Amino acid sequence: MIDYSSILNKTVLDIKPSGIRKFFDIAETMDEVISLGVGEPDFQTPWEVRKAGITSLEKGKTKYTSNKGLDALRQEITNYLLRKYNIKYDSKSEVLVTVGGSEAIDATIRAIISFGDEVIIPQPSYVCYEPITMLAGGKPVIIETKAEDDFKLTKKQLLDAITDKTKLLILPFPCNPTGAIMEKEDLIEIAEVLKDTDIIVLSDEIYSELTFSGNGHIAPASIDGLYERTVTVNGFSKAFSMTGWRLGYACGPKELMSQITKIHQFAIMCAPTTSQYAAIEALKNCDSAVASMHEEYNRRRRLITKGFNDIGLTCREPKGAFYVFPSIKSTGLSSDEFCERLLNEKHVAVVPGTAFGQGGEGFIRASYCYSTEHILEALNRISEFLEQFK
Repeated sequence: MIDYSSILNKTVLDIKPSGIRKFFDIAETMDEVISLGVGEPDFQTPWEVRKAGITSLEKGKTKYTSNKGLDALRQEITNYLLRKYNIKYDSKSEVLVTVGGSEAIDATIRAIISFGDEVIIPQPSYVCYEPITMLAGGKPVIIETKAEDDFKLTKKQLLDAITDKTKLLILPFPCNPTGAIMEKEDLIEIAEVLKDTDIIVLSDEIYSELTFSGNGHIAPASIDGLYERTVTVNGFSKAFSMTGWRLGYACGPKELMSQITKIHQFAIMCAPTTSQYAAIEALKNCDSAVASMHEEYNRRRRLITKGFNDIGLTCREPKGAFYVFPSIKSTGLSSDEFCERLLNEKHVAVVPGTAFGQGGEGFIRASYCYSTEHILEALNRISEFLEQFK
């Protein structure tokens, strides 16, 4: 009998499976479950985008593209980032098309981190940053952002976390799961902290189009002192409702991008060709569709935030992404206990805050990329569940 535990990579063995999936796996075995758990738009990919993908197939455009991606798509990405966020990149040397934003994050971390290097990760945040850092041989340095700071990364927290081994700072804003954003003044403070260092910033901006503050999304690379040290990661899954198309991109200084591209070249070859042709259409002609989805998300955001507060769970109004992060501390339950009991007793699936780091204890994540009726039914069941704690 083979002892697989002696063969497998110890780092992989030590990494826990995603805490997000646990409750979905249980929910799939149950009837009449209402889920607020999945971070996936409930809108169809805009027809124009689907049509562009279909047309590319009909025309037989099914071969490999350049490792970096189609020239036309990389040009549209640079046009989009300049138009939307005032960041200028060279489409030839500073843009890489990837298999989702996730691959862009993975390749960026692997290109920068050597064994023992430290990566600063604000949490609660998306589940992939910490394990990818560990797989690259790096050491995650966790900063627990606070509710009283609207879950922003503060200048003091960053100063306290930096050591002579710090190589990378991850900025996961707008943030999954908290909905936190960083305003321009916040990013200027981050730039001041980093200005005399060689620390690189990985800015995960997959929710950039889902920013609800009056100023809109502020890209770190648009801030003086951050452009030359920032890799901007974005994609098509959230804003354009293209999750299954698996397409993202990374942009940054050519010295960084040439090495990130090398990893992509050997590990992936190129992103899906059909998806790339569809994405060109998304960037060129889908501003109105994105605006319509944004408006509907904004309406649901206000509805679900008010709903949680009305039933007795304190919930800050998120300013980005499509999640709320209500506190469940008043129940006396841990995040895991709350979610397990809610699922078993009322058949409602939400995600424990601890799935996104220990700083998420006492909170749950609920997504509002569902219909109004779906959200209201979930809130009604949660309200009934809370009666026993009054």
